[in-house]
Formats: sequence, structure tokens, C-alpha cells
Amino acid sequence: MTDYVERAGLQVAAPLAALVEGEVLTGGVTPDRFWRGYAEMLRELVPANHALLERRDALQRQIDDWHRARRGQPHDGAAYQAFLREIGYLVPEPAPFAIATENVDPELAQVAGPQLVVPVGNARFALNAANARWGSLYDALYGTDALPGQAAPGGYDPARGAQVIAWARAHLDRVAPLAGASWAEITGVSARDGRLVALTPGAEVGLVDPAQFAGTAGEDVFLRVNGLLIRLVIDRTTAIGRDDAAGISDVLLESALTAIQDFEDSVAAVDAEDKVANYRNWLGLMRGDLVETFTKNGREMTRRLAGDVTYTDPQGNQVTHPGRAVLLVRNVGHLMTTDAVLLDGQETPEGIMDALMTVAAAMHDLGTGGGRNSRTGSVYVVKPKMHGPEEVAFAERLYGMVERILGLPANTVKLGVMDEERRTSANLAACLEQVKDRVVFINTGFLDRTGDEIHTSMEAGPMVPKARMKDQQWLAAYEAGNVDVGLALGLAGRGQIGKGMWAKPDDMAEMLEAKIGHPQAGANTAWVPSPTAATLHATHYHQVAVGAVQDSLRARARASLDALLTPPLLAGENLSEAEIAHEIDNSCQSILGYVVRWVDQGIGCSKVPDINDVALMEDRATLRISAQHLANWLKHGIITQAQVEESLARMAVKVDAQNAGDAAYRPMAPGLEGAAFRAARDLILTGAEQPSGYTEPLLHAARREVKAGAR
Repeated sequence: MTDYVERAGLQVAAPLAALVEGEVLTGGVTPDRFWRGYAEMLRELVPANHALLERRDALQRQIDDWHRARRGQPHDGAAYQAFLREIGYLVPEPAPFAIATENVDPELAQVAGPQLVVPVGNARFALNAANARWGSLYDALYGTDALPGQAAPGGYDPARGAQVIAWARAHLDRVAPLAGASWAEITGVSARDGRLVALTPGAEVGLVDPAQFAGTAGEDVFLRVNGLLIRLVIDRTTAIGRDDAAGISDVLLESALTAIQDFEDSVAAVDAEDKVANYRNWLGLMRGDLVETFTKNGREMTRRLAGDVTYTDPQGNQVTHPGRAVLLVRNVGHLMTTDAVLLDGQETPEGIMDALMTVAAAMHDLGTGGGRNSRTGSVYVVKPKMHGPEEVAFAERLYGMVERILGLPANTVKLGVMDEERRTSANLAACLEQVKDRVVFINTGFLDRTGDEIHTSMEAGPMVPKARMKDQQWLAAYEAGNVDVGLALGLAGRGQIGKGMWAKPDDMAEMLEAKIGHPQAGANTAWVPSPTAATLHATHYHQVAVGAVQDSLRARARASLDALLTPPLLAGENLSEAEIAHEIDNSCQSILGYVVRWVDQGIGCSKVPDINDVALMEDRATLRISAQHLANWLKHGIITQAQVEESLARMAVKVDAQNAGDAAYRPMAPGLEGAAFRAARDLILTGAEQPSGYTEPLLHAARREVKAGAR
């Protein structure tokens, strides 16, 4: 039972009030000013928030009716676009404008590199992400499948080490070549007269591009490739350095330039207790004092934020370089409400609470002695799940009010606009016009965007199988169009144009082959699931000069709106019984595997084994696409409820077996009566009726039920 205290006419959960008043507020912001401002903001914005959600529903009803009236007819792109313009789903292109965001840290505006996304509720993961600015290339190669084979057990494997070193040297030859020699040949490396000197058995050589020499720290040598630092660690006292001709014991890469601390899809926060825990972790990151102690392999370990890196540049100047990723915070969207703050006895929008709380906590980074995160005095907020320009305009209004309540200069808060809903994709320029002075990030995300694609066109007909979604014309237009709009409006040089997550954290060899496509597509960042993946993905940004790619793309024709708005329909194709059965089992297993951890244990993001026991990084976006896809097939008679029920029952047994080693896990079978199983079932059977196909309403209700029963 939540205890409340009264603040400026609001009922505030007592733990939240204590956190705000005892720890969060700084910079001269008094509790009275904070709560009065919050109350005024809620009274002004709650009706507007509600109206936006009603607008979503009204547009969806009109689209559903349009498709139902034309069921069985071929898709008519021209008629469809005319209809969408008539109802206001599509808006006119704005007059020419340019993004004008200022005071952006170079990690977002100038240098291309990986971006981590991590649940803020897990302090250990949050710290690991912040410290993933630097990573060992040797470790990333040695301990993963990035290279063929694996290390022999029982300590350091010299054969595996030689394989790692050979790959790293070959990579240096590709991205920072020596003049007349290979990095594999050198017997020493140092600096002389402001330049790099590499020794070979026959001569001294330098870099083909001398400007790639960045400096030294002791014996260590720093290179800079496409803006990213590489540190060659020289230490002949280690097992590796002792046997290395040049004494190189490791190659450290500047890896995750930025990291998103997530309050949204990767967390399971359903009440005041959960939100306070998450806010406290974010506050610790912004104050710089977050510490987590845990046991790993029988040893007690402590994580805290890493220090900065210092080196001497070729001109003899001391340079202090960040040792941590620049952190962004992802707030929740406009849909959900929270019991942490009540207005007139009613729950209030969680997104409004996130906005005020996360920015207030970030003020600890902006004050005297701050700058641990942003060196330009900015707060970086990523805002997800916005549908069209009206909702982006609401976010602009919201964060402007937050700045005024907290006494911050206008546009201190920089916004990342996630392009993951269809109405936003189709009106992206108009969306960005609403935040042209504060937008700092746009990105694409296949999973949520596909979930909304299915839901928006739910009544149009049955969709192609999930595995074929990536071959559909709408997706190609979406991925290209996001980059096209970002470049046309001048976002390059002022912020990030990003691409989505690599969902297979244990498949690094495949990632090395595939994910180079993101910088090659003109994206100056892309999401990765772990610090190790960030280090390996950093090698792609060594190989691809993203700025040059973006320059080459500016002249291409804009992606087709007609293609973007073409639903991915089966269009009369008949699928075999085996294909259909596989699709049902695959989605039911995925849904159950994720939901049971979310509901029973409050785990919002984790490696979940798929139907073939391959670990995939799952969050609510993966859940949304699976649930919506089965809901679509159910609606159009491709599958039956009986088939879904039978598959869920069988897959519950499989998921139970996959989690048998987890002492905290509660099996679903044979009873199939728990809150988790019921939520998974409802996500499919009532998926067509869920708002925008979102999973949060059902998940939150089930998790609250479990938490209430545990008290």
C-alpha cells in the first residue's frame, strides 16, 4: 500500500517526496517551487495529453474503417494517401528550415561511434554502460565468437592470443597503416619530435597519415581514426606484452561514445517503488557517486564511474579525454499513467513525471563542479513512441515547462526523437520542425516500427511472416527516409542519426559482418547490447568515414512516401501448414519467455532463449511485434484461437525447461493460471484492441498483481 503526502494539492508517494526533497533538488530549486510548478504543469498538460491519446484512437478507427470497406481489393497507394491527408494523418511538408540545436557535446554532434542502451534500474549494468567509453579489443576478440574457435580452458591460451593479436594488427593495417611496413612486423613503437615512430627489423617507419598520431601517456601510444581514439598499451611485464615483439599488451578502443540510460522498454517499473529506485540510479550517475557491489565468480566486486584519460598530444599539451560515455536518458512515452503522483485522486501521466524528475536530477551535472557528463551544459533526453507532429509539439511544450520550473535556460534539454511509429515516419520533417532548436537525435528501430506498422494496418489484411518483414518495401523506405530527412534538415554536425539494436549479444562474428551496414547507410551511431559489442562495433567506425558517406547521400532522391505507406500484406499468398505452425510456435515461445520474467521477476530486458535456444536480447519492442503479428493473423483467419492456446500450452513447458536453472523462476505449466501466462495470452487474443498495439497496459496490470500478492 502506497503512503502519500500532500504537496501543492498533489498526492505524492512518500518515498518519491523524500527522494526529491532530500536528494534531487539542487541549484536553488526549493521544494515549494518544485511541487507548485509540478502541480501547475499537470493541470495544464494532463488534458492535452489525454486529447492526444484520443486523437490516436480516432485516427486508428478511421483507418480501420477505410481498410474494412476495401477488404479484398488491391492496395491503392494514391487513394490511401489522399485519405490519410484528408483525415490529418499526413500533414503538409513544412516550409524549408534547418535544425539549429546548439551546445551539443562532440560525442553526439561530431564523432561517429556506437551507442549502448541499458536498463537504468540495474545499477551494475548502468555503470558498465557509462564506463563502456573504453574497451579492450583483445578481450572482445578473445572471449567471443568474433574469431573462429575458442580459447582453451585453464588460463591464458597463447594460441588464441596469437589469433587475437593477428586480427588486431591486421585491423590497424586497414585503418592506421604504417608507411612501408605492417603493424605485425614492428618491434617497438614510440614518439619522437611530435610524430609516431615504429621500429622494424630493418628501419624506422611512421604512419601513412601522420595526423593519426594523437599522443602518448607514459609508454602508451594514442592513435586517432575518424575521430575515435585507439590506445596501444605498452607493458612488457604482462604475459601478453612480454611475448610481443613491440611490447603491446593490449589495444584499447574508444567504444561507446554515448549510452542511453533507459526508463522505458528495457525496465519493468510499474509503481512508485520501482520509479524511485530508477530515479535514484540516474541521480547517482548525474552526481557521479553511483556505486554497486556484487559477487561475480565467487569474488566481491565494486563498480563505480571511471575516471578520465590523460595524455600528451604531439605539441606537448596535456589533454584530458573523457573516460565515460555521454549519457542520455530515455523517458517513457505519452501513454501510461503512474500512481506515484495523483491529481484529484487520479493517476497522472508517467511521461510528465519522468520529464521533471530526470531533468531535475541531471542538474547535479550542470552545477558548480559538474560536467561529469555534458561538458556543454546540456541534458539529453530521448523521447519514444510519439505519433506525429502534434505529439512532438507536446514534448516541446513539456520540456520547456520543465526548464522554467527548474530555472534552466531555454533548450538546456536536448531531445532525441525516436522515429518508431508510422505517423512520425510519414511526417518526420514536420515532427522535427516542432523541436528544431533542441533536437539532437533521431533513429530507426525495426521492432517497434514493425509493431506499429502491423497495428496501423491491422484491418488491411494478413501480414507476411515476421522473417520476411525486413524484405518489405516499407522498411527500406523507412530506413533510407530517416537518414534523408536528417541530412536534409542539417542534423549532421548537430546531433545523431542512428540505427537500431543488434539483438544477438552472443553472435559477435555475425555482428562484425552485418553491422558495418549501419555506418555505411549514413548513420553516425547505432545501438549495441553490451560493452563488448560496443568495442567490436567501434571497428566499423574506423573503417567507414560516416561524414563522407553522408556527403555522398545528400544528392540522392528522397525515399518514397508511397513505398513507406505500403502495408506488408500477404496479398493472397497461401502459406503451408508447416510455415504457419512454425510462426505460431516461434512467436508464442518468444512472448512467454519474455513476459514470464517481466511479470514474475520485474526483469525488463534480458537474454531470452528463442525457440532454437539461441539467446536474443529482448525488450518490450520485441514483444510488441510478436504479439501484434499473431493478433493480425488471428483476426484474418490465418490461425485460430485454438491453435494459439495449444501452442502457448506447449511453449510454456519449453520456456519452463529453459529457465530450470533459475532459482527465482516460477514455472507456468501445468497450471497455466499465473498472471504471467494470462498476460501473454491476452497480448495475443486482445492484441488488436490494445492502444497502438502497446504491451505496457497488460504487463503493468499483471506485474502489479504479482507484486501485490507478494506483499
